[in-house]
Amino acid sequence: MEKYDAIVVGAGTAGCLAAKTMSEKGLKVCLVEKKKREDIGEKICGDALGEHHLKFLGLEKPTGGELEAKIDGIKIYSPDENTVFTIADKDFIGYLLNRRLFGQWLLNKAIDKGALLQDNMNFRSPIIEKGAVTGIITKNMKTGKIAEMRSKVVVDATGYFGMVRKQLPADMGIDRDIANEDVEACYREIRQLKHETENTRFCEIYLNQKASPGGYIWIFPKGGARVNVGIGTCMRKNYPNPKQQLYETAFKRPIFEGSLVLTGGSWFDPVRRPLDNMVSNGVVLTGDAASLVNPIHGGGIGPSMLSGYIAGQQIVEALSKGEPTKEALWGYNKKYIDTYGKKQGTLDIFKMFLLSCSDADLNFGMYEKLMTEDDVLKAGMGDDFHLNITETAKRVFRGIRRVGFLSKLRSTVTMMRGLSAHYNTYPTSPQNFEPWRLQTVKLIEEAKQKLVD
Repeated sequence: MEKYDAIVVGAGTAGCLAAKTMSEKGLKVCLVEKKKREDIGEKICGDALGEHHLKFLGLEKPTGGELEAKIDGIKIYSPDENTVFTIADKDFIGYLLNRRLFGQWLLNKAIDKGALLQDNMNFRSPIIEKGAVTGIITKNMKTGKIAEMRSKVVVDATGYFGMVRKQLPADMGIDRDIANEDVEACYREIRQLKHETENTRFCEIYLNQKASPGGYIWIFPKGGARVNVGIGTCMRKNYPNPKQQLYETAFKRPIFEGSLVLTGGSWFDPVRRPLDNMVSNGVVLTGDAASLVNPIHGGGIGPSMLSGYIAGQQIVEALSKGEPTKEALWGYNKKYIDTYGKKQGTLDIFKMFLLSCSDADLNFGMYEKLMTEDDVLKAGMGDDFHLNITETAKRVFRGIRRVGFLSKLRSTVTMMRGLSAHYNTYPTSPQNFEPWRLQTVKLIEEAKQKLVD
């Protein structure tokens, strides 16, 4: 039985970046994937990726058809569509991807650096010995053979379902389950239009609580008169069927008359703060398996790539110094939280605020510029933004009576700043983690009580 330095379960964006990062530093890495080699990368999603993610990771732009359309920014429409925010900034320049080709591009980078791919291989369970993950049990999809694979570290890159995460014992200190209220049910189709739309350079986002409660409808241009059109709906209480909602709303627009469905399907997005802890003895969680998705716009490709990269770096460092204990792997938690995770945490509270808003609130807030385009830009990036509520309130109190809405908005910003300050104190070791975690839970619960419950 062959033993590896690391086994990466899942050859998606996070898994490929983790495998590439470790392999190029000389580690013996096996990439385990249930799909066939030629199908790796195929996934139903919004297909959008900000250019800044490629730059941060030091990746050149692929040139083999992976990037289907260049995007200059985002247009955000109020529910009544009378107000449009145009967000055009270097950090919102990006691409609509050919998801399969992009996935193949990342896979080849990992393999070129020495990672071994085991495709058609279904993960069954982790092997846990003396409080540490020491390998996995797999089933070959072609032969049906059950086998053990051993490694010093296992990376969970299995996406939303977190196949490794869900089978870890509670005493390993990693949350295993994600609440439905922190998940969006999504449905999207790639449509061939009869004619190219006027807008080919901006992604369009439509806010509408009746059509997509807690989420939005999107229309993203892919070039050649094709669009990625979809919807995300928060899975709270009796949430509506996303496919049905999309057909009853977006597809009634004139641009879809006579259009053809090229592909379609549904998936789930964990839209919340990152898991408070993503490591334990011999195991690391990345990408959607660790809930690393922007809670506002649902973008997960960039954060997944980032997490794979940081996880790979930390594993290399840990193994160079000794055993991959929880303490040795802890730096991954700290680095991800400091780089992107705390932004997701604050946006989790802003998501709660949006969930509490009616369409009338959103129409009013956008029309009255309670948030400007610059505020939305910063919010989407997870950066600190400052709402000038005092001056705005003067106009409101002169006529338009939405005192409760303004009070809620003020409270939201205050709680976001408080949580951001708390994330700045993320512990550098597991020893100080539990008090930090309890305070995080307290801050999130207080936000839920004030904004949602």
